[in-house]
Amino acid sequence: MEVKVGIRNVAREVAVETNATAAELEASLGDAIAGNGVFTLADDKGRKVLIPAAQVAYVDLGVENARPVGFGALNS
Repeated sequence: MEVKVGIRNVAREVAVETNATAAELEASLGDAIAGNGVFTLADDKGRKVLIPAAQVAYVDLGVENARPVGFGALNS
């Protein structure tokens, strides 16, 4: 799923492709905000993005299980 995070006073948003579900991300963000901590996003390649929870302006959760676009083998 693609996740876009807007950060206060930053012109560009952070976009991450992750294997986490929307429910997991929502819980993680809620915990980070409640504890005034860090919102951590792990992408599908193992890298992590750390964002201070107090600076998160918005989170746009993309569609889970998006259908890939491209040419595939067709079974006849």
